Amino acid sequence: MNIGIDIRPLMSPIRTGVGEYTYELLNAIFQIDKENQYFLFYNNHKNVENNIPRWDQPNVHYVVKKYSNKLFNLAQLFLAWPKIDKMIAKQNRLDKLDYFFSPNLNFTALTKNVKYILTIHDLSFELFPEFFTYKDFLWHKILNPKKQCQLASVVLTPSKNTKRDLINIYALDKNKIETIYPGLSSVFHTSKSNDVKKYNLPDNYVLFLGSIEPRKNILSVIEAWEKAYSKLPLPYHLVMVGAPGWKNSKVFEKIKNSPLREKINFIGYIKNEDKPEIYRKAAAFIYPSFYEGFGFPVLEAMHCKTPVITSNRSSIPEITDENAYLVDPNRPLQITAGLIKILNDQNLSNTLKETGQKRSQNFSWDIAAKEFLKILK
Repeated sequence: MNIGIDIRPLMSPIRTGVGEYTYELLNAIFQIDKENQYFLFYNNHKNVENNIPRWDQPNVHYVVKKYSNKLFNLAQLFLAWPKIDKMIAKQNRLDKLDYFFSPNLNFTALTKNVKYILTIHDLSFELFPEFFTYKDFLWHKILNPKKQCQLASVVLTPSKNTKRDLINIYALDKNKIETIYPGLSSVFHTSKSNDVKKYNLPDNYVLFLGSIEPRKNILSVIEAWEKAYSKLPLPYHLVMVGAPGWKNSKVFEKIKNSPLREKINFIGYIKNEDKPEIYRKAAAFIYPSFYEGFGFPVLEAMHCKTPVITSNRSSIPEITDENAYLVDPNRPLQITAGLIKILNDQNLSNTLKETGQKRSQNFSWDIAAKEFLKILK
């Protein structure tokens, strides 16, 4: 079969969660499948070749266009032209593509001859519009995710929770939705530990890792840690790791005005390969997000044997399966209680370390790739 894949999520020099999902799933697929032909499409008038991963398997081909991004997206949106699958087929002298896979929402015009597989990671923009900037909210409205889901032959979700959301909010046929759980980034499976001295980490700290945006509930993280501080067995710092997202001015203002400001270390964005060691060194990981389609940081922390305090909402209980300390994200005092309990009870901490790591082993990109290939058959 001939399969087109949209790799536009891989054009950025900073790989987001969607970029990681795209790279890791494709990497696993290409290691397994030597028969189907894959045509990787991206368009950018700038040279982004250094950001694009290079796969040298003989059945993997690149289709690169250099159109202006704005003009290309407008043409896709208003003219439904050019048809991406038709472009790929013509350039590679194929009769047609059998499938076209989009690992994320994007401006995508296709012919009716190709089966369309689309991944919807979450519906946070429908459930929590207040967490987004007007520009992001408008972008989602223009993309019209509901219509794209209706046009797709198969919709992939990273959790059963996102599948339920699609059924409840978009009235999507449950039979066209397939849940494929993601795995862990390959950097978490290496025995090598990166030197993280450059970050000047304190000896004892609790960790938050995620983009700095309202959905992650970071104000509650800071508040809960401040209230727990005097009741902890050691003078723990709060280490915050993540790229600045949006609507985050209140977070930085709270850090600035905190009575424990000197005990808060904001590191910002870090490379993927540095994450495992930063997780491992943490006494606990706090992630009380209001909503997650999957929740990669929770899985990563569990894999690194770090006790996790996280939300009892959306997909997270499904992923943790009782191997984390769950809290109501709207009640910071529950987060405070979790911190005090875990850091003062070594038996509980050790139990969460062991059971969390065991649970994380159920998630594998190899399994995800095999399930994706079953859908193609």
